[in-house]
Amino acid sequence: MTKIAAHIGTQLYKTEIKSPNHILIADEPESNGGNDLGFDSKELLASSLAACTSITLRMYADRKKWNLTEVKVEVTLDRDSSENKTKIERSIQLFGDLDADQKTRLLAIANKCPIHLMLSNPIEIKTELHQE
Repeated sequence: MTKIAAHIGTQLYKTEIKSPNHILIADEPESNGGNDLGFDSKELLASSLAACTSITLRMYADRKKWNLTEVKVEVTLDRDSSENKTKIERSIQLFGDLDADQKTRLLAIANKCPIHLMLSNPIEIKTELHQE
């Protein structure tokens, strides 16, 4: 189970996000009243998919001993409130000495990365309010 903690104080929108071993800062852009000190929330979500895709492809190619020298992933995330729908576009570039079958297989593997699977299946969020 992954556990992340977020803390915001009085500085507008600057949020410290902590895992057991790491800390990062999230913020809103200046156009939304923040100081643009870190990724905004949508960027964090998109970056999770991009990172997971890259890592999954690297792991798979390494296990197969394929000559994959580099992976570039771009993720665009947009919320369409009129359709109540989130749209995600992912573009993958593969570099190295790979044949067409290997590239096709890597594309299929990209669709099996854990974050892709989470985002493309039902998500249940349970929220509790804890008292001091």
